[in-house]
Amino acid sequence: MHAIHIHLEPAEAAVISRYAKALDVSPKDIAYAGLDQLMSRANDPATRQSVKDCREWRRENLPIWADTERSVHAYEGAPDDQPEENLHF
Repeated sequence: MHAIHIHLEPAEAAVISRYAKALDVSPKDIAYAGLDQLMSRANDPATRQSVKDCREWRRENLPIWADTERSVHAYEGAPDDQPEENLHF
């Protein structure tokens, strides 16, 4: 069996762990489900572009669903710009 290792920032891992706990599954189950959803749409041009875009922005940013303890606003004293619909498990 092959393995894929995903390296997450703490702000990403925390959200995934909370989501997995809320669903009574493991974080690996969440990762596999996400990969299943992505690969089910692998031929869609928008999905293909999204994968490429994600690779680029992830070098410098956290995803919008990640916890925001490291956001720029947290140390500038400005309000958090995280969308309200963000996952809060």
